[in-house]
Amino acid sequence: MRKLTIVLLSMLVSAALQAQQPPRRPPQGPAPAPPPPQAPQPPPQQQPQGPGGPLPGLTPAERAAFQDGLDDFNEIETVDDGLGPVFNERSCAACHNAGGVAVGSARTVTRFARRVRGVFDPLENLGGSLMQDHAIGAVDGSPHEFRPEVVPLPATIVVHRRTTSLWGLGFVEATPDATFAALAARPQMPGRVNMVDNIRAGMKTAGKFGWKAQVPSLVQFAGDAYLNEMGITSADFPNENCPQGNCGELQFNPMPGINDDGSGVAALAQFMALLAPPGRGPINRDVTDGEGVFNRIGCESCHVSTLRTGPSPIAALDNKVYRPWSDYLLHDMGALGDGLEMGDAKGAEMRTAPLWGLRFVTSYLHDGRTTSLDQAILAHDGQARPSRDRYAALSALDKSRLSAFLNSL
Repeated sequence: MRKLTIVLLSMLVSAALQAQQPPRRPPQGPAPAPPPPQAPQPPPQQQPQGPGGPLPGLTPAERAAFQDGLDDFNEIETVDDGLGPVFNERSCAACHNAGGVAVGSARTVTRFARRVRGVFDPLENLGGSLMQDHAIGAVDGSPHEFRPEVVPLPATIVVHRRTTSLWGLGFVEATPDATFAALAARPQMPGRVNMVDNIRAGMKTAGKFGWKAQVPSLVQFAGDAYLNEMGITSADFPNENCPQGNCGELQFNPMPGINDDGSGVAALAQFMALLAPPGRGPINRDVTDGEGVFNRIGCESCHVSTLRTGPSPIAALDNKVYRPWSDYLLHDMGALGDGLEMGDAKGAEMRTAPLWGLRFVTSYLHDGRTTSLDQAILAHDGQARPSRDRYAALSALDKSRLSAFLNSL
């Protein structure tokens, strides 16, 4: 019994002494390998992650603003919110939903117009150029049954527009107009900046968003989408769309006043500004070689890999390098143009589509006409024809490498 007591006392004293001493160095010699140290976090555009999260490095207030905007993005609008009378979907998320938050989808909208003796007519008197394919009615609590719009007979141009992804748009908005003007002046691949009316600025500024670069800012992007996709008016877009151009029907509109006090538009714009760009997929030897092929055949002339933002009050966007693979300029795409004129953009001109996040896309080109990267590349025309022809002449191995690169974006 005395020996047991001595042993217990010795153990207690030893434990107490160890608790007062700093941790000892591990013994020399073989030992179990420690877990590998965590790799440094790469820039946002290099993160191997799915899309939909906020930019890294946001302040608590900015993260709260992102969450508020995300809630608004997911909100299902009703007649009481001002939905309609004609619209395309009841929420932003209904279209931007392919595999992640704010990802594009195969959902297309329809635009129609006509060209008479060379003069473009968006047919606004018949509901153009954007067709709203839904309408409110009794099921929504509206006493009047509105009808979805259809393509009118006078239309000679009918095109579909694929839903685009919204990631990384804060970087694009924070890029100075002078950057795009400098890109447009390049002799090897000249393009054009679409100078469009900026409602808040009260002047024309560079268009950056939309298939024709017809929208200059995220707040204007949000207000435009509220009105034209969901029928919700705001201070910048106070006039309801007349169903099929019949403004007399607006007398039955259950919510005729301004529907949004600005909070919804502001929240959605802030959400888009703070949404991180997609990360890169795995990068291996084929991907690296494929990027070399991409550059060699001239794709990088328009799909510019790297841009830089200017000063921004948001630290996460302030003078940051990002990799969208686009110059955001208008280029003459020949037969690939959609025939529409928007802002200063002509019928054959289209904005260079950014390629970041391409691996999340399931249909390609502005109208989603193909599910094959090969066919999408071969459909390029106009200023992109030389690159298309160089692509067509590639060996099967180089085409495979190029595909590996594109599928890593």
